[in-house]
Amino acid sequence: MLTSWIDEELALLDTQALRRALRLQDPALVNFASNNYLGLTHHPLVLAGAEAALHQYGSGSASARLLSGHTPLHAELEQSLAAWVNQEAALIFPAGYMANLGVITSLAGPSDAVILDRLCHASLVDAARLSGARLLVYHHADADDAERVLKRAQSYRRRLLVTESLFSMDGDIPPLKELLALARRYQATALVDEAHALGVYGDQGHGLSQGWDVVLGTLSKALASQGGFAAGSRVCIDYLTNKARSFIFTTGLSPVSVGAALAALQVIQKNPEVLKKVQARALALREGLRSQGWTTHPSESQIIPILVGEATTALELTECLRHKGFFAPAIRPPAVHAHECRLRLSVTAEHTQEQINHFLEVLGHGHE
Repeated sequence: MLTSWIDEELALLDTQALRRALRLQDPALVNFASNNYLGLTHHPLVLAGAEAALHQYGSGSASARLLSGHTPLHAELEQSLAAWVNQEAALIFPAGYMANLGVITSLAGPSDAVILDRLCHASLVDAARLSGARLLVYHHADADDAERVLKRAQSYRRRLLVTESLFSMDGDIPPLKELLALARRYQATALVDEAHALGVYGDQGHGLSQGWDVVLGTLSKALASQGGFAAGSRVCIDYLTNKARSFIFTTGLSPVSVGAALAALQVIQKNPEVLKKVQARALALREGLRSQGWTTHPSESQIIPILVGEATTALELTECLRHKGFFAPAIRPPAVHAHECRLRLSVTAEHTQEQINHFLEVLGHGHE
């Protein structure tokens, strides 16, 4: 019986062009799907940081952080992350998904409301649902509609306003100052996910938000490692340490990942000019695509969608680019809404201007 209905579900995905399969990395292709925004995964100082942690603390934490899995390296990274995003304290989780899950389910419950931008990441949506709170959604990056929803939510015990600072599929930036002001006006806790902005925006890569109550971030993108974190006031982080089940009931992040992230953060702070390199490459690609007539939505960052509509069209374009030496995977539901399928391009510091030019040349021929 199990095999029968699973086969039927997989067959349905096939008919919708939505079935997925793991694809081995191909070093021969120019990768436009990586979140290694600053190109630090093979930086010698990052590798050295990981190696030093490996030799000093071993390959894994071997325990939950509240038992014996908390090392001085974990404490140092948390202090550094908190200072980086201008908060009092931080808490590391083994994955960004677990950070989002643990924080929202701790800050909201059945008597509360979680107010989300409609394009928030699946991890934020899942966390809101699992919290038991009422999930209320406002139009994407629309402060006026956010205010409408906040007014509607005044009868709930507590309100949690959630947005990303840089949206992972459209590459656009919401009106963060206006949203924070609304949270203050309607006495809501303001939570921002800076996963895609950290390391790319701000004087030393500290992101796009200032003054938010809780900042969520990841170690697996610009920080070239793995894991996630939450930052906020000391009392907030103390509360999460005692309440966030995805922190309490799991083994602590590997010291190797901690050492790599700490070294990457130090590299970023000492070499902030790499941020400008990413932004310059992204600008060149965005302008080139738009001049060719491609629809790139409201992207203003290193994340650049090429909207093509249907899943089959996106898959065909991906395959065409692969044959020309580029990896740019098709993004289909449930990652995006139906009829909004796309190629989601990620520009990194490793991309050369020559690669950008060649990519545009290939796409230009395909759009003639």
